Amino acid sequence: MSRIKTIFLRVLHQQYLKYLLVVVVGGILVGFGGDNSIYAHLQNKQRINELQEDIDRHISEYERNQARIHELDANPKAMERIARERYFMKAADEDIFILKSEE
Repeated sequence: MSRIKTIFLRVLHQQYLKYLLVVVVGGILVGFGGDNSIYAHLQNKQRINELQEDIDRHISEYERNQARIHELDANPKAMERIARERYFMKAADEDIFILKSEE
């Protein structure tokens, strides 16, 4: 125990080691402590990238939906096709058979 105490006292008497200790402890506090740390900054950057991907996906979906709306406005056959496929509507002279799988 006395050997550890003598080593510790020697370290405390060295001027450059005190400054090195302060720099290391300060670096750890800045890097990993608090809301403005480097670690929190990297997490926020990752979250921003994820949200930007979501924005891009929603923009492409919006553009695709706008094209479908424009097609429905311009082409009445497209509306008829969607009514037949999704809502099982039929013309007056047609019969519709719905087949369901057992899955």
